[in-house]
Formats: sequence, structure tokens, C-alpha cells
Amino acid sequence: MNREAALPTFHVGAQTSLIHAQPWPTHEVTLDSPAVDVMTDLSQVKAATIAPDATLVQAEQAMIFLGVRMLFVVSQMPVVEGLLTLTDLRGERPMRLLQQHGKPFHEVQVSEVMTGLELLDAVNYADLRTATVRNLVATLKRHGRNHLLVADGTPVQVRGVISKSQIERQLGETFDVIEVAQNFADIKRMLA
Repeated sequence: MNREAALPTFHVGAQTSLIHAQPWPTHEVTLDSPAVDVMTDLSQVKAATIAPDATLVQAEQAMIFLGVRMLFVVSQMPVVEGLLTLTDLRGERPMRLLQQHGKPFHEVQVSEVMTGLELLDAVNYADLRTATVRNLVATLKRHGRNHLLVADGTPVQVRGVISKSQIERQLGETFDVIEVAQNFADIKRMLA
């Protein structure tokens, strides 16, 4: 083809759809691999977000479409208010709202079941760069968490996310995390 020649074009037809993104290729890791190997780096991958006033039905559709199991809850970019996970969608909190308040599932909002930012644990990116996957597994177990935020900079920004399910997928093995209440807010959230 001539270097200056235009490419041929065509019109797409009805029922043309968007391609679904394939998961980033992940390589198998060991417990002694660098911790950054299992971090979802938000400087490389766009964060999946949802508004707090969106319904759980909309949130589930967004997760399916985006191929994720967690959404950052954001009213005004880039300020994070919390996280909504697949467990939050299908867990006890939505069911309790349905039973206690008689609210139909399709009316339950993200803000009613999300985990607020103040309840989330974070690790420093600088610490993560010298840690191993074994350190992350120990941290998740110690704090009874399925997710950790990775914080970086001043002012603090969320640089990434550590996910138990991502680590398990890359390790090729599972590990148990038992939710641990570390303060009154945790106890209240666990009972809510």
C-alpha cells in the first residue's frame, strides 16, 4: 500500500455490537513473587465506577458489562466514596433492606450497601513495591479483607487495588479470609 494512501472504509450494519474486553493476561505467581505482580494498577487500567444513587440492578449490569467484580463508588470524579463488590450485591445487606424496609430490590441504591471509604484498608504503594505476595496474603488474612486499596502520593490517591480473588487466580490456589471487626464501625457494618 502506498504510504500516503487512505485506508478503505465501510458502513457497519444494524446489530453491530461492542467487543468485550478480554482480561489482562496474568502470569502465574508464587507466594514469593513481587506484590506488584497481583495489583490492579489504576495508572494502567481505568477504574470501573458507579454513582452512589445508581440501583443495584444498574451496578450488576455495569459489573457484567465491564467484566469486573468491584466498582468504585464516585459522585464527582475523582473523589472516591467507597467500594461496591459482587459480594455486596448478593450478600446479606440488600436482603436485610428488602426484609426490614419492604423495599423492592430494583429500588435499592448503591449507597445503601456499599462499603464506605472510611471502612476500607489501604497499603502504601512504596511498601508494596518491596513486598511479596506472601506479605499481601498475610495482610488480607490479618485484617479479614477481600480487597485492599493501594495508596500513593500526597495528597493521597488510590493507585491500585489488591483483590483476594485476583491473587487466588494467579496463585492457582485459594486461601481463607475471615472477616475481622477492628473497631465499632466494623461491628456496625457487619451487623447491618
